Amino acid sequence: MKWLIASDLHGSAYYVRQLMHAFEREGADRLLLLGDILYHGPRNDLPREYAPRKVIALLTPCRERILCVRGNCDTEVDQMVLPFPIMAPYAALPVGPRLMYCTHGHVFNSANLPPLMPGDVLLHGHTHVPAWEEGATHVYLNPGSVSIPKEGSWHGYMTLEDGLFRWMDFDGVCHHEWKA
Repeated sequence: MKWLIASDLHGSAYYVRQLMHAFEREGADRLLLLGDILYHGPRNDLPREYAPRKVIALLTPCRERILCVRGNCDTEVDQMVLPFPIMAPYAALPVGPRLMYCTHGHVFNSANLPPLMPGDVLLHGHTHVPAWEEGATHVYLNPGSVSIPKEGSWHGYMTLEDGLFRWMDFDGVCHHEWKA
């Protein structure tokens, strides 16, 4: 199974359109969203083509293929208009012998770890900066941001297939790979 993993869409119809094209181009089976779907948040400028209703329309056709966790900008009102669940604080997925703990990153992160076994993966967005760090007790991965990348990073996503994580931009350029 191939996953496309993305975070921090922040209501940008422009970049969600690119995300959906990447989802098709990659031939992904599932889309894992790590939160902050519709609202840009008070700390961020408006992203390009900020249009939450268009984002809903873009995501709706693949609603059965979306797994989403709640971000700090996601609310009950957002859940009322989105046709897939977004309010779970985390999801746990097996990746080979490891557990991948998927969350947004505003509660559980490298400074405040969830319950992990040695070698497990902590996957979160929130920082808007792509990351891959192998620590003494866990591996930390971050896809960066779809619409508002920070620290000079790219607009993009990750893929996961057969234990291989790839950090991609919307031009199809792979910036990094890591094998679980």
